[in-house]
Amino acid sequence: MNDPRPLRDLRGEPISLAPEAAPQRRRRFPWSFLIFLALLALVGAGFLIRPQETPQPGGRGGLAGLPVPVATALAQTGSMPVTLTALGTVTPLTTVTVKTQISGRLINLFFTEGQEIEAGAPLAEVDPRPYEAALKQAKGQLARDQAQLKNAQLDLNRYTQLVAKNAASQQQVDTQQALVQQFQGTVEMDEAQVRTAELNLEYCHITAPVTGRVGLRLVDRGNYVQAGESTGIAVITQIKPITVLFSLPEDKVPQVLRRLTSGADLPVVVYDRNRRAALATGKLVTIDNQVDVTTGTVKLKAQFDNADEALFPSQFVNVDLLVDTLTGVTVIPSAAVQRGAPGTYVYLVGPDNTVSVRKIALGASDSSRIVVTQGLAAGDKVVVDGADKLREGAKISEPDAAAGKPAAAGEGSERQRRTQDGRTQESRDHGKGEVAIPATPGPASAEPAPAAPASGPARSAPVTSAPATTPPAGTVPAVGPSIVPDSGPGAAPAAAQGGGAPPTAGGVK
Repeated sequence: MNDPRPLRDLRGEPISLAPEAAPQRRRRFPWSFLIFLALLALVGAGFLIRPQETPQPGGRGGLAGLPVPVATALAQTGSMPVTLTALGTVTPLTTVTVKTQISGRLINLFFTEGQEIEAGAPLAEVDPRPYEAALKQAKGQLARDQAQLKNAQLDLNRYTQLVAKNAASQQQVDTQQALVQQFQGTVEMDEAQVRTAELNLEYCHITAPVTGRVGLRLVDRGNYVQAGESTGIAVITQIKPITVLFSLPEDKVPQVLRRLTSGADLPVVVYDRNRRAALATGKLVTIDNQVDVTTGTVKLKAQFDNADEALFPSQFVNVDLLVDTLTGVTVIPSAAVQRGAPGTYVYLVGPDNTVSVRKIALGASDSSRIVVTQGLAAGDKVVVDGADKLREGAKISEPDAAAGKPAAAGEGSERQRRTQDGRTQESRDHGKGEVAIPATPGPASAEPAPAAPASGPARSAPVTSAPATTPPAGTVPAVGPSIVPDSGPGAAPAAAQGGGAPPTAGGVK
């Protein structure tokens, strides 16, 4: 049976059995789509308003009719030094650590730190009193044993005479003879002890073993020094002359060895760490007798007088070894050499001021020049600056060469350069709304040229004045080429200065 009463919950509230309606979803505004459109519009606007690249005249993709300004140089016949470079270390000829040979208290120091000292000069003194006493003791023992030896020798002579008279036995003679020999050995031992004591006393006065510079003292006066200490008293380094050790690759050694064994003096120049200053010039003295298998190099030694003390022990230097000098070779500036798909090449300038690619073979070089073994001859003109704008068959101009001509020729070339610059400026300003200025103004004429308003900033141009003439009646006097802006605060004064002339007089469109 159908009960018309509604169902109720525990609290008495009616329960609805109808399905709940689904919540309506709110439509979101398409912000992502609008942001995407705004970014797309910004990219398009930036592409449209970006400045156009100015094509380079005569270069790759440039105006083919205009020459490219470059700098050139002539290939010359000259000499080229064959130099090998390496890294070296300054090494003194002699380094001595002065140590004491006896034990005792150090009572005197006779040197100053950093002093130039000669061999044999006194350096320090150890307390000599114990060794003076030992010397006296050794001399006293020697005198006693010498007296005993003399007595034994006298007894031996007596026994020898008595044996001849049958007053003594031969055994007594032999015993006395052995005693004499024993005393002789004792005397020799005493003499050695005296010499040892004299040496110890001499070692109390420490002297310089070599000539050189004394370093910082390693022990102070009053300390007890002992023989066999590793510290020593001071270090003496010989710096005049001095040597430099450096290494060369093993494949470079044969040419150096040939020159050295032939008796040639191979000069060596050393530079500072940054190669900014030459420190000293010397000569190669020897080559090591084996190759270092870990590095594949051979050590060489050069010697320098070092009179000005420019080289310091353990200093790091750059070494240039002059092996040979090539004469009668073709050399060009290193800046002229280009490297690319053809290999090593240069831009060769022809008689008609056009360039062509010329492959070359290179030889020895220095910091600014390089030898050309094949491909060029003396007198050939090559490009040394501006080659990045060139291509095969491009025309060139030489502003530097034009500036070096006489005054009349220089003026003509300067005028031609200004004309080219004016054409280039016209091509650059095209599309920017700027007024192009003609490079060479024409003669004054009564007929005005057509003009157009300028949308960019006004530019000034040189004015060439014509001879003063009286204009016919009813004509407008010409004032030469000029630029008159169509608006701005300078428009009215310019018109007034022109004597009431129309703003288009002498202008260009």
